[in-house]
Amino acid sequence: MRFPLVLFASLLLTACANSGTGQAPPETVGKVDLARYQGTWYEVARLPMFFQRDCRESEAHYQLRDDGRMAVTNRCRTVSGKWKQVQGEAEPQEAGQTDKLWVRFDNGVSRLLPGLTKGEYWVLSLDDDYRVALVGHPNRKYLWLLSRKPNLSTEQRDELLTVARQQGYDTSELIWREGE
Repeated sequence: MRFPLVLFASLLLTACANSGTGQAPPETVGKVDLARYQGTWYEVARLPMFFQRDCRESEAHYQLRDDGRMAVTNRCRTVSGKWKQVQGEAEPQEAGQTDKLWVRFDNGVSRLLPGLTKGEYWVLSLDDDYRVALVGHPNRKYLWLLSRKPNLSTEQRDELLTVARQQGYDTSELIWREGE
């Protein structure tokens, strides 16, 4: 009788370990007017990620296309002071649901395996004027604090950090833009 109980307990622990944090997915803003969202957004802070490891200043440029997708240009100034950029596109994960997007950047891997190279871009917070946004990945490993200006007011910063923490993101590892 012990072996089946030990086996059951092991399987249960394995299932729990593989379920991640056990948290529900983060809540998004519900709907984003992509026409108002387009334009330039400055990254004020981010959680560490491999693709941005050499970036000191980052910005994203979004342009709504006729087909409802967004053209995306991400660029950053590296530690050496040079600018590098990548082109991509964003599209709703579900038709009409504009707060959860798939983002894919144009590179060799994405051309070979287009279905495997899409990243999830969830808009978690967005002010009424489309001036400040909080964007994350549902696994909570990626997070960006974005603004139409390179810096945030203390009030805006605190509000975004509060939302991020309430949504289950660890903000202790944020990398801040110089001057923040």
